[in-house]
Amino acid sequence: MPGEQSLTAAVARYYFKLLAVKDEYEVARLYAESDFRKRVAEQFDGDYKLVFHLAPPLVAKPDAVTGVVKKRTYGPWMMKGFALLAKLRGVRGTALDPFGKTAERRRERALPGEYEALLTEILGTLAPHNHALAVLLASVPEHIRGYGHVKEKFLDEAKKHEAHLLAQFRAAKPTAPQAAIKVAA
Repeated sequence: MPGEQSLTAAVARYYFKLLAVKDEYEVARLYAESDFRKRVAEQFDGDYKLVFHLAPPLVAKPDAVTGVVKKRTYGPWMMKGFALLAKLRGVRGTALDPFGKTAERRRERALPGEYEALLTEILGTLAPHNHALAVLLASVPEHIRGYGHVKEKFLDEAKKHEAHLLAQFRAAKPTAPQAAIKVAA
């Protein structure tokens, strides 16, 4: 659409969001290779202890009643685990990636390809009458939030919303130009 940037902006923003995954390696990097310890020390005086509540995908067990994965408590020694995991991020997405084999991670890693396929369809039939729907479709990843089972819930809802919008997009028809009405003077 000449002069219109909303679709371009939505694609740039949300494609990046799907590519910039916050997985175990990234969480580890954020703790181990950032100023995390310095910021904690600036906020707290005296003797404090770091405690992390985590649900590592390879060892976390779902609650028998709710099915929600239970978080466990880990002490300050976890900072060494984070440092090691951050150094291992080069295995991300390879056959050596132990986290890549989980259903959650496989689904998450499929999202950029699914988004590319959606964009291919949208751009193939983009016109003024469906442009607003195209922007909404390109913005669906905005609704994906959280991590783990929380993210799964939001992802399921986002996919339902996407399906609804895509049906509308496919059904959208151009409006006929209004015929000029001539009034006799």
